[in-house]
Amino acid sequence: MALAVNNNTPAFNVFTSFAQNTSALQKSMGRLSTGQKTVLDDASGVGISERMRSQYKSTAMSRNNVENGISLIQTADSWLQKVGDMLSRMHELGIEAEDGTKTKTDKENIQSEFKQMQKEIVRITSKNTAAAKFNGLYLFRGGNGKALKNKDEVGTGSITIQIGADVNQKFQIELKNLQVTNTDTIGTVSTYTYKADHSVSSSTHTAVTWGSVVDSSKLSVGVGSEVVGKVAAAIDHIANARATMGAQQARLEQTKTGLLVYEDNLRSAESKIRDVDMARESTEFSKNQILSQISNAMLAQANQLPSSALQLLG
Repeated sequence: MALAVNNNTPAFNVFTSFAQNTSALQKSMGRLSTGQKTVLDDASGVGISERMRSQYKSTAMSRNNVENGISLIQTADSWLQKVGDMLSRMHELGIEAEDGTKTKTDKENIQSEFKQMQKEIVRITSKNTAAAKFNGLYLFRGGNGKALKNKDEVGTGSITIQIGADVNQKFQIELKNLQVTNTDTIGTVSTYTYKADHSVSSSTHTAVTWGSVVDSSKLSVGVGSEVVGKVAAAIDHIANARATMGAQQARLEQTKTGLLVYEDNLRSAESKIRDVDMARESTEFSKNQILSQISNAMLAQANQLPSSALQLLG
């Protein structure tokens, strides 16, 4: 090999190796410090992982929505429990009032309690002062529970929550309209009269609306035998409402579990693509660190080669 002064080829070769080792060392340090690969390490992998990362973050938010929906249902059910308790008491009072041994004063006292139960149910479920609410939403006024401006009404539709990370993955929470103004039929009270041979001679079938049971101006004890039947229909209506909400809550609980598993799988898949294997990378770091130190030492030696030309000059 020729001895040259202007171009120290061996030193440049060593410098190339030194630069490569230093660059590899810096990349290893970067990976170890963040624990993640960069777009320079795996461009397509980072693109895939970013999409997965967005998906599992949105899934986590959807799971939070589901938990809020469960909380809403639980709150509504606790109120329905109290409404059911009061209806049961009204049913007892209705039966008590049908006792012929009771005096007029006794029945007035019974009616007084019966009326207070009705008023409390109305206070819980009706008007803009309704007590049954969740985060400002009315639970038993129908629609979407959101109060409208300039009128004592709520918006149409239903309470809808997003339960997934993709478009239209929604769930509608069904809550009963229990306002005193609700005229929907909730049952029927049937009465029969019989002949001497026990065959039916006539019958009446009275439709029962929710408002007719909880409105104190429309129903009171001791006025006909339909009181017991109407309140019984209301009790069945509330029991059905609680059963429906229980089924919805059970479904949401399953949805929450599914979202949690889905999120876990997405995180695991994204980790395999994006996260650095710390054990392997630390080994690479040690190797690059040693090579960088050696190439640095060799570069110093290579830079001394042109000085041999001085010996030829004597």
